[in-house]
This record gives sequence, structure tokens and C-alpha cells, in this order.
Amino acid sequence: MSDPTFDPENGIFPEVTAEALGWTEEFEQAFAPYKKKGLIAGRLIRETKINFTALLHDGEDLDAFVTGKLWHAAESDADLPAVGDWVAIDLKGDDPVIHCVLPRMSRFSRKMAGKSSDEHVICANVHYVVVVTDPLSDFNLRRLERYFMLIEKTGCKPVVVINKKDLVSPEEMEERIAEVKSLSDLVEVYPMSALHDDPLEVLEDYFQHGKTVALVGSSGMGKSTILNRVLRMEVMDTGDVNDFTGKGRHTTTARELVLLPGGGLLVDNPGMREIQMWTDEQTLREAFADIEALSQQCLFHDCKHRSDKGCAIRAAVEDGSLDMERYEAYLRLEEEVKELKRRRKKRKMMTERWNKRGNRVKARNLNDRIQMEKDERGEV
Repeated sequence: MSDPTFDPENGIFPEVTAEALGWTEEFEQAFAPYKKKGLIAGRLIRETKINFTALLHDGEDLDAFVTGKLWHAAESDADLPAVGDWVAIDLKGDDPVIHCVLPRMSRFSRKMAGKSSDEHVICANVHYVVVVTDPLSDFNLRRLERYFMLIEKTGCKPVVVINKKDLVSPEEMEERIAEVKSLSDLVEVYPMSALHDDPLEVLEDYFQHGKTVALVGSSGMGKSTILNRVLRMEVMDTGDVNDFTGKGRHTTTARELVLLPGGGLLVDNPGMREIQMWTDEQTLREAFADIEALSQQCLFHDCKHRSDKGCAIRAAVEDGSLDMERYEAYLRLEEEVKELKRRRKKRKMMTERWNKRGNRVKARNLNDRIQMEKDERGEV
């Protein structure tokens, strides 16, 4: 990939400042103790299987490794560095090493795939999350509903780009836009043809100095094409369109953050095959406020909203005032949230059990027991 700070229109590298990279007073305060120790701050722009690439305040980028202490101190993978994080880096050794992750302004996460209960941080310190879809085969209101729940939990603003607008009539596109807006009061929706429209003009309100935009969505929806158009150069490979499905082939294989020539930062993400929930009951209630209001009218307070007598939600489905698909989506998401809560509790119990077991092993001799008691009292 080409250097993320290159300005192809002027042929020069624009001045890179901390503020342009998203540095704020809050990060400055959090970094102060590490600055005194001679460490430098950097923002992670790329992640590989063995290291990270960080972009520094002066525009230089360097590869850095995570210290063993940081690995072991992390309670879960969510505490480890992710693309978009600000980190404290030590340059004194043979290789630059990441000593800590500065407190995040936000983090866009989903649940790890499979049966894991762990959180998977997609990107950190993001202001806007742009979901790219199309008006036909990829257009799925239930998937968008999941995206909105995850996005709004982070405090970010959800934005939807319906790419390949030429595949449907203007009237059909207006219907798609109305359907998406019905899912969230916060979402903004933009029809676009990434090959013919200028994404900078369509999304100019979001590509602002120091602000970070994350591009997410299914494979082949045009995320890399949008990035290339924004940068005015071919920095991300784009696949040909599949003649059979009419969809672009998946091209982005790694998460990358780039600094845009006109201001702002953008994270390009690989296509997501599944959007598993990483949220809580409160977020679920807020996303389905209409259904939650109906649940207050149920005959029994512990109504399961399936075949229970006097269920107001089922009655609304039967009389047509509540869409069946939205009702079924609510039930599925409710089950996922409950299952995630159960797995978290189980994981916590197992962790506590192993910690107690470790303490028993540690305290088999007198000196270790004395030290352990001091540690518990907070003595030095």
C-alpha cells in the first residue's frame, strides 16, 4: 500500500500534525506519565499477525511489537491494541515496543465468531461508522439493524451508503432509503455510484480534520473503490465484478487506517461475513423501543412473547401493526444477548476459579503466604 499521507493532486506530502491524526487534550493528559519516561505516542494504522504499524506525529511510520507485560495484563483480547488506537511506544531497544494503549474515546466491536464470548474490537477511536451495501442482493434490513445496535452502543454516528444506485430505479431507491431510516432516528443514508460519483462530495460532512470514519460492510460492496476515489489514487486493489452474481469480488484482506489528503482519517475493513452481537439489554431495548413499549402491556411481566396468553407483542403482529420480520429479529437478538450474558458469567466464574487455584499453589510455603497477604493489603 502507498504511504497514507501522500497527496496525489499536489505531488507532495501534506503536513502531518497530532491534531490531524485525531490527537486530543484527553489523549495528551493520558499520555503525560509515559512522555516523562521518554516514550512517544503513535496511532496504529495497520495490524499484522506479528506486529502493528504506528503513524507518529511527524508523519513517520514504524513497526512495533506488543510487550509481553501488556499481553499478560490484558484481561481479554479487547484490551490489546487495535487499529485506530493511540499507544505509547518505547524506541530504546532493538525494536520499537508498545507499552500501553491509551484510554479509548470509542471502540466499534462485535462478538468473536463462533461460541466465544470474547469481544472483537474492529477499530478504535472512531467518530462515524459508514455501512456500505447495495440496493439488491446485499440489502438486508435485519443485518443493518444489527449494525446500528453495535454502532450506537459505541456513541458513534451510523451512516449508510447504498452503492451501485444505478441497479434500481429512483423510486425503488427512495423506498430503500425510507426502509433504512425507519430502523434508526440517528442514521443518515446516501445513494451512490462509487465508480461515477465523488465520495468526497457525498460524504464531505464526515471527512473532517481529525475525525475518523470506519468503512464496513459485506465483501464486494465497493469499500475499496470508495477509498481509492477519496485518495484520488489506486491504493487498494479492487476485484472484478462477478458476472453471475453482479457483485464485486472481495479484495481488502487487512484492516488499515489512512490519513486523507483533504483532512480526516478512514479505516477500510475486510468484508464481514457475520455480525454477532456485542451489546447489552439496555441497547436492545433502545433499538426496539416500539416493541419494548408493547411489552409493558403484556398480561404477565415474565411474558416470553411467543405463545404466552395475553401477549401484546403477538397481538400487534397478528393485527398487522408490528412487522413480523422485526418481531422475529427482536426475538433472535434477545436470545443472543441472553446467551452472551450467560457465557460472560461462565467465563468470569472460570477465571476466578483458576485465580484461586493459582493462589493456593503460590501459597504452599510460608514466605509466599506472607507476600500474598501483603499484596492483598496493598503493602509494598
